[in-house]
Amino acid sequence: MKSRVYFIFICLFIMQFAYAEETQMAQPNPATTYQNIPYQDCTKMYNTNKENLFFLSIGSINANKFTIEEIQTSNGYIIFSAGKNKYLATVAEIDKDNSILKITPCNNLYYFQPGIISNIYKYIDLNKDIAK
Repeated sequence: MKSRVYFIFICLFIMQFAYAEETQMAQPNPATTYQNIPYQDCTKMYNTNKENLFFLSIGSINANKFTIEEIQTSNGYIIFSAGKNKYLATVAEIDKDNSILKITPCNNLYYFQPGIISNIYKYIDLNKDIAK
């Protein structure tokens, strides 16, 4: 009888830790959950020329394992797909030393994962000094 009580106590003790670990793992990651993204978060200015930013954008999209659908170098845009949606990345020149990157969904619905945009921006931020 005493051994059964110990066994039940040990099982309950182990289940408590397993449940606590499971609930911690079930917390959603804000970068991967779908959210309404403000239009202002879809644009970012960089202090590099248009050509460097364009190639950094291609490298960033490729490094994040998104599928590039179309590249237009003369107009400076890239169409890529991430998950079920397609996105348009447009590079525009402000002046000879500054340019802007705008990433917008092709279906014009700004309800998507913010990690798509933030990961592209992070890659460019990390590698823009190397590209100069």
